[in-house]
Amino acid sequence: MNSTFLDTPIEYLKGIGPQKADTLKKELSIFSFGDLLTNFPYRYIDKTKFHKISEIQGDENFVQIKGSIISIEMIGKEHGKRMVATLKDDTGALELLWFKGIKWISSSIKLHEQVIVFGRPSLFNKSMQISHPELDSINATEQIHLSKFEPMYNSSEKMKLRGLDSKGISKVIKNLLEHPQFSVIDTFPLSLIQKHRFISLKEAYQLIHFPQNLEQKQKAEFRLKFEELFFIQLKILQSKLFRKINTQGFTFSKVGEFFNEFYTNHLPFELTNAQKKVIKEIRFDMGSSKQMNRLLQGDVGSGKTLVALMCMLIAKDNNFQSCLMAPTEILAQQHLQTFKELLKNMNMSIALLTGSSKQSERKIMLENLVNGDLDIIIGTHALIEEKVVFKNLGLVVIDEQHRFGVEQRSKLWKKNILHPHILVMTATPIPRTLAMTFYGDLDTSIIDELPKDRKPILTSHRYDSSRLQVFGFIAEQIRLGLQIYIVYPLIQESENSDYKDLMDGYESIVRAFPRPQYQVSIVHGKMKPKDKDFEMQEFASGKSQILVATTVIEVGVNVPNASVMIIESAERFGLSQLHQLRGRVGRGAEQSYCILMTGFKLSAEGKKRIETLVRTNDGFEIAEVDMKLRGSGDIAGTRQSGVVDLKISDLAKDGQIVMLARNEANLILEEDPQLYLPQHIPIQIQLTKNMQGKSIWSKIS
Repeated sequence: MNSTFLDTPIEYLKGIGPQKADTLKKELSIFSFGDLLTNFPYRYIDKTKFHKISEIQGDENFVQIKGSIISIEMIGKEHGKRMVATLKDDTGALELLWFKGIKWISSSIKLHEQVIVFGRPSLFNKSMQISHPELDSINATEQIHLSKFEPMYNSSEKMKLRGLDSKGISKVIKNLLEHPQFSVIDTFPLSLIQKHRFISLKEAYQLIHFPQNLEQKQKAEFRLKFEELFFIQLKILQSKLFRKINTQGFTFSKVGEFFNEFYTNHLPFELTNAQKKVIKEIRFDMGSSKQMNRLLQGDVGSGKTLVALMCMLIAKDNNFQSCLMAPTEILAQQHLQTFKELLKNMNMSIALLTGSSKQSERKIMLENLVNGDLDIIIGTHALIEEKVVFKNLGLVVIDEQHRFGVEQRSKLWKKNILHPHILVMTATPIPRTLAMTFYGDLDTSIIDELPKDRKPILTSHRYDSSRLQVFGFIAEQIRLGLQIYIVYPLIQESENSDYKDLMDGYESIVRAFPRPQYQVSIVHGKMKPKDKDFEMQEFASGKSQILVATTVIEVGVNVPNASVMIIESAERFGLSQLHQLRGRVGRGAEQSYCILMTGFKLSAEGKKRIETLVRTNDGFEIAEVDMKLRGSGDIAGTRQSGVVDLKISDLAKDGQIVMLARNEANLILEEDPQLYLPQHIPIQIQLTKNMQGKSIWSKIS
């Protein structure tokens, strides 16, 4: 790009004075010509087509009509006042209505004038009408409207007061594109442009704002999306390459007695082929002289924790300590119990450090950590405190890592002279395009196989009217000696209506399953931690058969005897969250069930979520559907990552372009890692410009 020109402050553009500039800065963060150029339309209106009034059914999105105004009248008084005009063409007539801005409209509309009307039609009392249409004189606008896609830009009430509605923004962008100094330099070598038949970057910017047809719009979008995604992928891949070359790590040279003893004598079940493959990948990383930085993805119940533990045993074999950081105390305690059970017959020291740890215990723990008497420490955010000092930290495992901020995670890296090996885990499957973008600098391992003794969870959808049948099923499962989760959507702990739903549900369950025959526990976020822990323990130990809860049990509860997950108001949960909740069952040898309870009124998106969960247990397929429904910016962890700020691309829809951009970035770096070749200098300049003011997040993902 022509950086000097595009860096010009926005107030120097024709049509933008100090007041408009101030509004653009505050409302849209547009400070320069370049910011305005990349303020892309959010949609386009096709004004190449005209409708006849007789053709309009009332269900069209927008229509454009040529006709004449045959009557104008004012109806009502003061607040109820409206202006009604009748538009007629050679096939019929319809009403045009205005409730606001009547004074301005009435001064600009003339009886018997030929006009072009654009708006959304609706049927009222069997008559067709358009409220607040756009109205233009044919004499003034015939040429403007002819063969045109009209861009629509985001605006606000404050902007509209400054004349910066969609048309006002369109006008100043036109001024920018017609500026005598406007130029955009292509960043890509000619060979890449010819390979993909890209239009020039300058033409792409012109056509994205003012295309004459759909084909021009698509060509401009493809060019600009590729440009945007290419530089993101290039930075990710370059960071990964430089880290592998330059970041020294500890060499875990042997797999010794601790790993072999556990593998031979204490493994609770045979490892799946996927687990074996992942352990092999991690062993290779930790055996090199470079720091491992690996993402481990695996569906709920796939055995990620066991893999992490076996990697910690390799660290112990090489005289290094390990730590595991979890996002909640419940999950940290669960990991402690799991590790203690698995290592009960081995000489390994393990401890738990959380915000609730007693001061006396904490003091001993920290002493043992610094003198090397503690092999594994499991904890929450408490692990990143400055007082937590290791003798020789060699491996850091982050569980459900998207729940931690980048700065929080990075503090663990600094607990040793060299960065320890890093293994980040998630039970939330990440769609491929997101993984390539948000975790593209990490090596990725996937456990895509469940243990052999696990039966797929049977998922069904039931309406509220079937509640008695569901209660009967619960009673039957309890008679078999199994336990039940019932989850309510307490989305915000402050929502009184949600809290009431939870308590009403609890009372109805207690009435249907009374003491002393049944024991019902309840857990929610308003409870004191010790009360919550008591109720959880009652359920985990089998003393209570039913646990009524909010989503606090989404992670961190492992009760193999629980065979049924009932999710109330399931339409109010996101798809990934539903899948996570479902994963709380199916952990034992018994057949498990998930029942999604909803009312009869479901949105199209709600139906899609329910149908998807009933149809498949595949977390990666569910993640792809979830991304398409919600968009990539809403997926867990992506917003807080601060990695990308996409102007035109959509990771949920542009997966093929992401992969194409990544492949081309890879090819260029293979040929020229430093981007020193003459044909790559413009790429290097643009990459440097893009990274100005941004942190090097990739090292601590």
